[in-house]
Amino acid sequence: MITVTDITSAYGRKQILRGVSFTAQRGECIGIVGANGCGKSTLLSVLAGTLKPSTGQVLYYGRTAWSDTDGGRMRCEREVIRKMTGYVPQENPLIPELSVYDNLRLWYPDKKILRQELEQGFLHLLGIGEFCRKQVSKLSGGMKKRVSIGIAMAGMPPVILMDEPSAALDLLCKEDIRRYLQVYLERKGTVVITTHEESELALCDKLYVMKNGQLGQVDRGLRGEALTARM
Repeated sequence: MITVTDITSAYGRKQILRGVSFTAQRGECIGIVGANGCGKSTLLSVLAGTLKPSTGQVLYYGRTAWSDTDGGRMRCEREVIRKMTGYVPQENPLIPELSVYDNLRLWYPDKKILRQELEQGFLHLLGIGEFCRKQVSKLSGGMKKRVSIGIAMAGMPPVILMDEPSAALDLLCKEDIRRYLQVYLERKGTVVITTHEESELALCDKLYVMKNGQLGQVDRGLRGEALTARM
């Protein structure tokens, strides 16, 4: 379970997040939509532990990830975040000079587990075994995104955070990612995803709109102009 309570964040004098709160259960997909610059990526960065919020609290399965201290400073429990979450940012986190396999080895130190994942696990489901010996710099955008997801899944975290994973990808790759997410959810993983893709929105159990740094829940069936109007 995820519990996010009154998260705020600011860059200088500009307030980016204004009291963001939501909850998610095991096996749930939380979708977040919003215009560019509204704070979606900032929120995911906070949840992933790569950006410190100004105030608020984040719990993963009852374990504190971010909390206010008595002195008014934010405290981060990085070990909780590392064990509980996998993060797929918009930007490519891979080392281009290395092969896919060598990138994976940085996150899967046990060769036996990595081999099992490539042969029959989530890495196999993502089709990474077909190009794991290629150099990252020679991969297509869709291949890089699959590897980024595979890295986020190292250690099988119960929560995966995805920042527009299908942006600028072809239809086939988008469908592959959607199928992957469906399997992960069926296995009781929890997903928090920023997206505008119809196929990914269809997976969401709860849908939120981020606007002016505030998060508001809307009908999960909203689409097209009705959804755009709420943004």
